[in-house]
Amino acid sequence: MNLPADFEHPAWMTAASTVGSYLLILVSMTILLFGVPYALFTALV
Repeated sequence: MNLPADFEHPAWMTAASTVGSYLLILVSMTILLFGVPYALFTALV
């Protein structure tokens, strides 16, 4: 299987942007759902 050497096609940018945005959402949700309660619990105890 020959991979294309040209990664300038808009589909590659779309795929990279999709993966990046999903990772950003995953990190922010992890911080909100686990980091914030942990910080509040340790600050109050």
